Amino acid sequence: MNADLPAVVPTVVSAAEPAGGLVLLFSLGQMLLETAGNVLPIIGVLIGFQVLVLRRPIPHLGRVVFGFVLVVLGLAFFMEGLERALFPLGEIMASQLTAPAFLGLAPTDTAALQDWRSYGWVYCFAFAIGFTTTVAEPALIAVALKASQVSGGSISTLGLRIAVAFGVALGVSLGSFRIVTGTPLHYYIITGYCLVIIQTWFAPRSIVALAYDSGGVTTSTVTVPLVAALGLGLSSQIPGRNPVFDGFGLIAFASLFPIMTVMGYAQLTAWYTRRARARAQPNGD
Repeated sequence: MNADLPAVVPTVVSAAEPAGGLVLLFSLGQMLLETAGNVLPIIGVLIGFQVLVLRRPIPHLGRVVFGFVLVVLGLAFFMEGLERALFPLGEIMASQLTAPAFLGLAPTDTAALQDWRSYGWVYCFAFAIGFTTTVAEPALIAVALKASQVSGGSISTLGLRIAVAFGVALGVSLGSFRIVTGTPLHYYIITGYCLVIIQTWFAPRSIVALAYDSGGVTTSTVTVPLVAALGLGLSSQIPGRNPVFDGFGLIAFASLFPIMTVMGYAQLTAWYTRRARARAQPNGD
């Protein structure tokens, strides 16, 4: 029997690997077809306006077609990566951080498992994942670069990115606290936007529009998958929570709080500038 083992084991492994490869190729093929179907309406609108409304030929047609092919391939690989890596990773991290063994609690201690003070590491992880994903967000980088160019460098690219990332981190942490406690979402959102409205009256006018846009660019390709997976994972693991009712809403927090932090960043910068100028002036001027 021992002599047969080396011949049997490679056969099993070699048979399993092609099967896994075929499944992956089939999944990628399906994703390519779905992505192409989603992109086709955009192509139709662009070509329709170019040919029927503007009545001009498409410049550099070969380059445009090649670009659309790259877009379809990139989106398909990105969506497949979300399904296979980011979504499962967020849910796994949420389940591990809320496991009774990790928290040092008994699985039957329902009261302790529903106590918000037991989930300190969850809030820390939510803050860290919100900050790091936002700093790496391509949409935010693009907006920050344009804002720095238009303002002549008065708006710091790095400062804006950090302000937005700090707001997202706070929002995701507070959203995780809401999931743990099970409190209604609209209490937080209504209160937050009331504060934003008040803050808008006192913030420099040059930063208000950028602050509101900064809240929107955070809900993009890198931040949304991990934050959504975190919310669904938390609501699935914490006793008494329902993923349908409690699992969603973190994206709303991630969009709201950057508006506050960017306007706050501008207000602090303006205050510091006025203070520095006042100190630089000679006494009696």
